[in-house]
Amino acid sequence: MKDLFAIIKKPIITERSTYLKDRDNKIVFEVNKNANKRDIKKAIERIFKVSVISVNTINMKGKVKRFGKVFGKRPDWKKAIVTLKDGDKIELLEGI
Repeated sequence: MKDLFAIIKKPIITERSTYLKDRDNKIVFEVNKNANKRDIKKAIERIFKVSVISVNTINMKGKVKRFGKVFGKRPDWKKAIVTLKDGDKIELLEGI
């Protein structure tokens, strides 16, 4: 993947992701489905100027939902849990 900003879609802010950030210095992002771990690591390091130790990825299946009489499906997406080096932090997520 060439464009760094197309790899990282958005941070995921939940109770669990906040707990991981506080305890283990791990940040959770929604990423492009075609991105691999090397691309995600390179994008995080260049965009936020931090050191990444490891990247874990999870393919999330979209839920089947009912819209009246019709059943629909939310899209599949990919989640990345990024472990940062001790002392590094991403300023956008501070105070959450």
